[in-house]
Amino acid sequence: MTRRFIGLTDTGIVRAVNQDSYFIDAPQGRFFIVADGMGGHAGGQEASKIATEQIKAYLEEHWDSSIPSEILLKDAIDKANQGILEDQYHHPERADMGTTVVVLIFRDRAWCAHVGDSRLYRLRSSQLAQLTDDHTWVGLALKAGEISQQQAKSHPWRHILSQCLGRKDLYKIDLQKLDIQSGDRLLLCSDGLTEEVSDELIQSCLAQSETCEQAATELVEAAKQAGGSDNITVIIVAED
Repeated sequence: MTRRFIGLTDTGIVRAVNQDSYFIDAPQGRFFIVADGMGGHAGGQEASKIATEQIKAYLEEHWDSSIPSEILLKDAIDKANQGILEDQYHHPERADMGTTVVVLIFRDRAWCAHVGDSRLYRLRSSQLAQLTDDHTWVGLALKAGEISQQQAKSHPWRHILSQCLGRKDLYKIDLQKLDIQSGDRLLLCSDGLTEEVSDELIQSCLAQSETCEQAATELVEAAKQAGGSDNITVIIVAED
């Protein structure tokens, strides 16, 4: 399969600073990272930057090792969490900072890891599937059947994370093997996209755009036109 990819980030309309961060392993296309920081302007920026840099460095250093991919991913994210905690210790003014993260790798096969509410989607045969579960209060309530999908979209607690990087009590990193086929389109994104753009519009954009660049641009512009209340970051990966 041939792999094509693009990443795009935008501050949005409301925020003065972009606290998102992303990384694309170009030109190889072995791994992709999106992180969405929080905790004030400097704190959010620093947390997402540390996460992407630490995960990138760990994956590059151990890529050719015999470490199983799921362990490699978990260790990379644990390393990032520790890096943020160390920075908090040395910079008490950033003690509240944290970040979400979603990571996609293509090694022995495709794997995904995530913490927080940054997401991974897959478009296959024009059908969109969200492959990650949000680590939010609403996400937990939805999984438990306590609220409906419709209620989740507008629930006042939908932004409350149940876990993120930058916490000593990080208790779970979601890891999953992925079934990837030729023709699939994958989208990694921060919630600045999904808060403004419906899954139906995401599906339409990914299915109808001729290039990854066109799809990424259209999604970011759609989020801005819908209000752009948060930073918007997207990575699109196409398997052909």
